[in-house]
Amino acid sequence: MARLGDFLEQGFLTFPAETAVARWAEAVHPVAAEAARDPAQGHWLRCGGTWFVGVDALPNDRQGRVGGGPPLAGAAMAFIRDELNFSLPLHRAQVSICYPGYPKPSAEESEAAFRFRQTRDAAHVDGLLAEGPDKRRSLKEPHAYILGLALTAQSADASPLTVWAGSHRLMRGMFETVLKDHAPEDWGGIDLTAPYQAARRSVFETCPRIPLPILPGEAVLLHRHLVHGVAPWGEAATAPPEGRMIAYFRPEFASPGDWLSAP
Repeated sequence: MARLGDFLEQGFLTFPAETAVARWAEAVHPVAAEAARDPAQGHWLRCGGTWFVGVDALPNDRQGRVGGGPPLAGAAMAFIRDELNFSLPLHRAQVSICYPGYPKPSAEESEAAFRFRQTRDAAHVDGLLAEGPDKRRSLKEPHAYILGLALTAQSADASPLTVWAGSHRLMRGMFETVLKDHAPEDWGGIDLTAPYQAARRSVFETCPRIPLPILPGEAVLLHRHLVHGVAPWGEAATAPPEGRMIAYFRPEFASPGDWLSAP
């Protein structure tokens, strides 16, 4: 059984395959695949055509239903509700798809950013958006958690999610130091770029990198402050023709102050 202490210590939990989650993924899969083929979603294709970002690409309702399919249920959702005490409605999920060869260079990414994607999995904390010509980062999306659910079966080296275990504690300490003298409603205007990059360098030096491949029916839950990324596609990796597909839910707190005060 998943324990709150484990989650707060390492910053993530994985959940074994369950029938309820597998049925949800089965119902969602064709809709997600169709979204990736939709010309209106074409702007989400990045990294030389090897990554479909797919933000808000899944037309699910607030319970995770797609069409006449089942709501999202299972141990991960129960843990979020009962252990974290979060009861936020679900938003339209991201459909993140990687294809063979990920990542490839692209015009929208600098050479340095591409190298970081190759060597550090483009490791980041969600919700800190890089904006403007200088890519300055600030808190724009105060997520409560990150929940990933596999929609396809593939080999473990087909661009799995990667995490730096325990990194959420280091990053949270930095956020508290930088933001403590500012009102939560002002956090979106605070430039976090320099302290964020310094803390991330410390994460790379002190926290183990762990790949977390998942299959349909399984789930992975990340703490909102956890440093995570996507590994390059392995030389011998295999996946179905539609690529490696994962649906991600990241509900946002109504109050930005909860981003630091909640577990």
